[in-house]
Amino acid sequence: MQTSESFRLSALLSFSGGLQDAYTYNVRGNVFANAQTGNVVLMSQNFMMRNWGDGIRFMLPLISFAAGVFITEQIEHRLKISKSVHWRQFILLIEMVLLGVVGFMPTNLNIAANILVSFACAMQVQAFRKVHGYGYASTMCIGNLRSGTESLSQFLRNKDKESLNKALHFFGIILFFAIGAGAGGILSNVFYTKTIWASLILLAIVTVMMIKENR
Repeated sequence: MQTSESFRLSALLSFSGGLQDAYTYNVRGNVFANAQTGNVVLMSQNFMMRNWGDGIRFMLPLISFAAGVFITEQIEHRLKISKSVHWRQFILLIEMVLLGVVGFMPTNLNIAANILVSFACAMQVQAFRKVHGYGYASTMCIGNLRSGTESLSQFLRNKDKESLNKALHFFGIILFFAIGAGAGGILSNVFYTKTIWASLILLAIVTVMMIKENR
């Protein structure tokens, strides 16, 4: 199993994902960086009510998220066979640069900040899609909750230990996402726009873990 699929690495990414969502909601104008379903709802609602400015405010992170997935897929295609650099490490580097820039941006640039965070989140969720071989998302919970509950139901019916193990992985990822979101909310009250730099520390740790594996 690759380090990129280990539970501890996935837990760090999920913690960071929860922190980023709490950060953009609490500090950057109540916009979700990761939960694009919420942004779609708020965008559509505002457009229907002819609140064009607010509608666009929720639409831009949505477009940025899609762009992040697209760019990451292109990078993977070009660098997957490269021996000089691992494509996932390259993605982490881009993500750290973007989040580092966001920490310097004042609140009058919230729209731009949310665009960058959503782009970074999309890169992360596209690059890291498995934990112990199970497909998951490190920056949102709905898919993990569905998969975890499905696996738990299968275990209760068949007593299959593999199903229980799968369920525990998904619920563990959700737990770390929730802890990250809580930490993001608390840190936002103290460090405000600089809170996003906490994700840099987490992503740096993830990068080091992957470099050690390559060595």
